[in-house]
Amino acid sequence: MAHILMSQKETLRLPILQNLINGLINGTEAAKQCGLSSRQIRRIKHRFIKKKLGGITHRLRGATGNRRIPETVMQITEQIVRERYHDFGPTFAAEKLREEHAIVMSDETLRARMTEWGLWKPRPRKTNGQYHSWRARKEHYGEMIQFDGSYHAWFEERARGLCCLLGAIDDATGNITQLEFAEHEGIEPVFTFWKTYMENQGKPVSIYLDRYSTYKQNARKNILDNPRSLTQFERAMGKLEIKVIHAYSPQAKGRIERLFGTLQDRLVKELRLAGISEVAMANQFLREKFIPDFNKKFAVPATNPVDVHRHLMPEETGNLSRIFAQHETRIVLNDFTVRFQNQWLQLEEKQPTLVRRKDTVEVETRLDGSLHLYLRGKELFYTSLPERPQRLEIGKVVALVQRPSAWKPAANHPWRKSLPLQSKVDSYTG
Repeated sequence: MAHILMSQKETLRLPILQNLINGLINGTEAAKQCGLSSRQIRRIKHRFIKKKLGGITHRLRGATGNRRIPETVMQITEQIVRERYHDFGPTFAAEKLREEHAIVMSDETLRARMTEWGLWKPRPRKTNGQYHSWRARKEHYGEMIQFDGSYHAWFEERARGLCCLLGAIDDATGNITQLEFAEHEGIEPVFTFWKTYMENQGKPVSIYLDRYSTYKQNARKNILDNPRSLTQFERAMGKLEIKVIHAYSPQAKGRIERLFGTLQDRLVKELRLAGISEVAMANQFLREKFIPDFNKKFAVPATNPVDVHRHLMPEETGNLSRIFAQHETRIVLNDFTVRFQNQWLQLEEKQPTLVRRKDTVEVETRLDGSLHLYLRGKELFYTSLPERPQRLEIGKVVALVQRPSAWKPAANHPWRKSLPLQSKVDSYTG
């Protein structure tokens, strides 16, 4: 016996039609109860008498749709998906079919077919009952940039080990503002990332990131309680007047977390299709192709179209190499040397400022690897020694003096003119 599928609405019409046929109600009452016209009720009644339950159901049920994709196209699609996109999600695979193979198919149609082919397993709904309140997007582009790093096998088996991808996304629009592959999430790659960012786009109002040791002191309570205990990153952002906000959970900076989840799916496959397995080529691919295409597909317009990135001031532009350098302090030893990372730096005799023993100098390690020593805002002159210097007798040299100025006053300078004798006498007696 064949089974007939009926909707809830059709099931509710069944007793009404039986009452109509048995004469318990007339056609007008039956039409009113079914929400149909009298002509529709008459047609349904005649079909019900002739075909029984089959006359109530919609006559197109089970028929082939007019827009059904031909089976030959589905066979070609299955072959392409199995060969090239077997580990792609349905949405991403549908995009690639449209872009690369001119096969137009909805995401849901491909999702159903990939499930039939055993290439996709529908994901169960979340059962986590933890509540996180929703935060509205910022209004302006550049008002808040979410930043993070993600370790992943971005190049799959084509390259050994994990690689770190540093990424920044605008909170207002969802635009990827910058992506860059690096060896790790340490201070040097992070400084290089943000130095490039500032030079190209300017200064954002705030940066939202996690509490990783590169960005936040997390060691001891007394350090946490001391507002002057800043990381190198916090110090640099403070110099540029950029607010640093630390998140207490991954959900708080969900936009960058979701971005990396998407990139670990899409970017890995894009790099595979492009045959890229080197960091330099990957960074070029990110800048020239991936980021523009991604933003065109997924970015949204900001509530307020004004870009609030701030231009670098002339003094900031000239000091970027100093701002994005690691700053540490060292003590001048009795022989006027400074020990730094197993190196001995001998200060020269002539300096732009007075240098005494036990003075605290600031050592800057810049991104190019060079070392620079500063005292009271003046850069000191030094030479690197191959080994530890011989001990200097205390008292032999008290201090390093300033270099004599090369400037000489002109012949008619007031300093060279002598006062008249009477004016000198008047000045003494008066």
